Amino acid sequence: QVQLVESGGGSVQAGGSLRLSCAASGYTSSSYFMGWFRQAPGKEREGVAAIYTGDGTTYVADSEKGRFTISQDNAKNTLYLQMNSLKPEDTAMYYCAARPGTKYDIIWYRWIEYNYWGQGTQVTVSS
Repeated sequence: QVQLVESGGGSVQAGGSLRLSCAASGYTSSSYFMGWFRQAPGKEREGVAAIYTGDGTTYVADSEKGRFTISQDNAKNTLYLQMNSLKPEDTAMYYCAARPGTKYDIIWYRWIEYNYWGQGTQVTVSS
């Protein structure tokens, strides 16, 4: 059973930065899609970024390119999301998710494709 634990959320002012972490354990497959999603109150959960652990290919939502960077530390089994130039509209609960499989198994930004989820970490950006 894959377990995911997020950390690093908090409150920042607009223009600030945060780095989210997702510690993973219980892997049973050699390759996973690991994704970051967020959900603001009253809004649908949306894909922010993902990485395919098999070859390190990264995916970032067009609206976040240039501000958000996803990375992984294989030795620590940890996924990161570096968020810069934060805006009030980035305020949301951020979730880490995982899905075993090949690179072409899923559409990375569709939350329903992922099997495993963390409990979330809150990010609040004030203007």
